[in-house]
Amino acid sequence: MRRRDLALAALATTMLPGAAAWSAEGSYPDKPLRLIVGFAAGGGADALTRIIAEGLSKQLGQQVIVENRPGADGVLAAQATSSAKPDGYTLLMGTNTAMVAAPTLRPTPPYDPFKAFTPISSAGQFSMFLVVPASLPVKSVNELLAMVAAKPGAYNSASSNSASELAMLQLLGERKVVNARYKGDMQAMTDLLGGQIHMMFTTGTLAPGFVKDGRIRALVTLLPQRSALLPDVPTGGELGLGKLTITPWAGFFGPPGLPQAITDKLSQELQNTLKRPDVHAQLVQQGFEGYGMSPAKFAEFFRAQYEAFGATVRQHNVKFE
Repeated sequence: MRRRDLALAALATTMLPGAAAWSAEGSYPDKPLRLIVGFAAGGGADALTRIIAEGLSKQLGQQVIVENRPGADGVLAAQATSSAKPDGYTLLMGTNTAMVAAPTLRPTPPYDPFKAFTPISSAGQFSMFLVVPASLPVKSVNELLAMVAAKPGAYNSASSNSASELAMLQLLGERKVVNARYKGDMQAMTDLLGGQIHMMFTTGTLAPGFVKDGRIRALVTLLPQRSALLPDVPTGGELGLGKLTITPWAGFFGPPGLPQAITDKLSQELQNTLKRPDVHAQLVQQGFEGYGMSPAKFAEFFRAQYEAFGATVRQHNVKFE
């Protein structure tokens, strides 16, 4: 009778709510993970996602398979993640385009980013620099702003994404500059090199080569610390540009309701992955400053970016087609 009672008690324990989930979390992960990215294979975001996925596979002891779901500014990838089972086997490499711009700029937001996802960890920030052609007679941000203020509307800027356009608006404040929207950074850079464009925020992929050959000047980086790609370029903080808060970033999200134990484990392993020397070196070559955050810190950063983005959109009445 005693053996039977003990067996029944053990069976009852396994049937308690949450027992199965706890067992699954304890052995997690025991199969490959899917990491969805909202951009096409071969692009910059895809490249850095694959670098991190390879490192994370080594950390977890399970394969991390990258799945490309391009389209709709990353919204398709985000929606696929949001609707997935919250078991830790489907993750999103989300950027500010899908997680902040789409919910802020669209008349009908595709989702509430704070309810549709579980923040796990930051991945880091894309290197971005304010650049001007060498022919423009300015060598600092203050000189550029003074030049623009002296002749309202006489100068122009270029942007190929929402983050670069809003960062320029934050920098300029009430100063009037005509902005030209491009489909890609390379076309915008071509016009800047030719003197048709006077200023733009561009990526760490494009800027360093042109800076080093003297064709453009980089005046400030949007990163929180100086970039190894262009270590002589100061940060906004160093220049007292506290209002310059928008920067292109990427981070990892799970579906809503992801168990805390799995969220914490993934976050820690992602942070460890981004500290790996092999991963760090490859990301730097991509113009990406990788660093992880705890779920709480990342959620705080995410909300701050969302609010800064929205405030700038409202202040300048920005509308995107």
